[in-house]
Amino acid sequence: MFEAHFQTFEEPEGGVALTARLAMFREELARRKLTGFVVPRADQQQNEYVAPSEERLAWLTGFTGSAGMAIVLTKAAAVFVDGRYTLQAGKQVDRKAWQVEPLVEPPPEHWLSKHLAAGDRLGFDPWLHTSSAAERLAAACAKAGAELVPVESNPVDSIWHERPLPPLGPVSIHGPQFSGEIEAEKLRRIRLEIDKLGVDALVLSDSHAVAWTFNIRGADVSHTPLPLSYALVPKDGRPTVFIDHRKLSNSSRDHLEQSADVEEPDALTPKLTELARSGAAIALDNATAADALSRLITGAGGKPVRGSDPVSLLKAVKNITEIEGTRTAHQRDAVALTRFLAWIDREAPSGHLTEIDTVEALETFRRQTGALKDVSFPTIAGTGPNGAIVHYRVTRKSNRRIVPGDLLLIDSGAQYEDGTTDVTRTIAIGKPTEEMRDRFTRVLRGHMAIARAVFPDGTTGAQLDSLARQFLWQAGLDFEHGTGHGVGSYLSVHEGPARISKLGTTPLKRGMILSNEPGYYKTDAYGIRIENLELVVGTDVAGAEKPVNAFEALTLAPIDRRLIDVTMLSEAELKWLNDYHARVNRTVRPHLDDNATKLWLDEATAALK
Repeated sequence: MFEAHFQTFEEPEGGVALTARLAMFREELARRKLTGFVVPRADQQQNEYVAPSEERLAWLTGFTGSAGMAIVLTKAAAVFVDGRYTLQAGKQVDRKAWQVEPLVEPPPEHWLSKHLAAGDRLGFDPWLHTSSAAERLAAACAKAGAELVPVESNPVDSIWHERPLPPLGPVSIHGPQFSGEIEAEKLRRIRLEIDKLGVDALVLSDSHAVAWTFNIRGADVSHTPLPLSYALVPKDGRPTVFIDHRKLSNSSRDHLEQSADVEEPDALTPKLTELARSGAAIALDNATAADALSRLITGAGGKPVRGSDPVSLLKAVKNITEIEGTRTAHQRDAVALTRFLAWIDREAPSGHLTEIDTVEALETFRRQTGALKDVSFPTIAGTGPNGAIVHYRVTRKSNRRIVPGDLLLIDSGAQYEDGTTDVTRTIAIGKPTEEMRDRFTRVLRGHMAIARAVFPDGTTGAQLDSLARQFLWQAGLDFEHGTGHGVGSYLSVHEGPARISKLGTTPLKRGMILSNEPGYYKTDAYGIRIENLELVVGTDVAGAEKPVNAFEALTLAPIDRRLIDVTMLSEAELKWLNDYHARVNRTVRPHLDDNATKLWLDEATAALK
């Protein structure tokens, strides 16, 4: 009945079958007189999704998560992953060949300090690490009396004989009807930032920043319309965009050439070298600029100035056109979501649906809008114990049947040209337990605490994060991920620099879009998450002594009333919930074409008392 075009469910190769690659890799390191090597899960620009040609970590180890690192030494090898991926890594790698270690606490450098010996030569590819990451590795080596050695060519590539070719996704123009601002105006604002930094030029090493600045999109990585590229923006004169010319049509090349010179990617090194030879100060983004760029500038006599890419903050604050676009995208998405939720309620109680069925169905309902460009990330659809795995991704092997008594957690999103969506709903299949309802209501109250928050201009995500946790904390519970991340405008579904988390130090500004997604996960039992995207807006507060902000919910989808314990809600919370559901009904109902779904929506959004 349904099929998924943008997602697959195959089990990646892994485990013992890949252990021969580790032996080959060690032989290659010995040939290069290296006693170890660091393999990050990264491309040159630290993208979340990387092209198949950049999946070195997965090829070598079998681990396919979106964050991780491997370190191979002569006698030991480890894969480092964060808490989201501990279970996954344990299943995907050969545990006899690889240790699975934490990525964050303690960091990989801690493991290195125990396993490196004096005189060891640890290799790394300076194009795949930021300068701060390289400095941490160098410090760990120095402590052990070892040496960190930059390599000119990556040893993984030397033994990866069937490595895919680099991507050549066609570049498209993101017109003013979507972007709301022409390139010349964006460049004017960027130059003001360059002036503030007191530098001669800025390297845009983040492809998202290039895409935003020059109003282009691409198709080089999964789920994010990225054209892999760099740009060099001088304080005076024309910028240069470095991009493979095979990706450009006549119209996209003409579009770029109106505001920039266009060069092949391999022209970046000589261009930067030439600029650095004049003693120029060149700004680099701490988060995405490869250590190789820093080394190149320093080596040529220039001054690398590391800091935050000013474009990330400009991009995060959406303009009126982008805001209207995302509202339209979310309304379109809401209709698809409603049709999906009504379908789940009809079909799931019979016990014949699986997790893959739900992923395929939801993507199909979105494709039926006629506007879907891609999903914004692989859908997380976990029923029962799979719902407790925060970043679970269903495969044909793990695919679980949905049965009465389960909770189904489904976290999904869409890429439309006018906006990017991300939404999570937790659905009761049959009768939920009292514990499930208690936990769900605590998560919902945390979600509403963020949604209803009123906060002075300049407030950071770290200051708001505990609002989402307070009701779980009261029961001695918590969740291990951040409460929310920034979201792009037909760009990455995970966008910096703002976030709602303990680490969110960027002030929230009007026009930013953030997720609001508290959760609760009971290992081997069930998972709960409720996620809407929120727009930061101004609000009036009588007697306020400074500007005050609030959130406007962009996501419009029913929240499962069967899981709510109304006795736990305050009057203000109950009013917010009923108002939200009335808005969902008012917005979505006119766009539904069959009476059964309209009746389902009426019931799903009926006021609670």
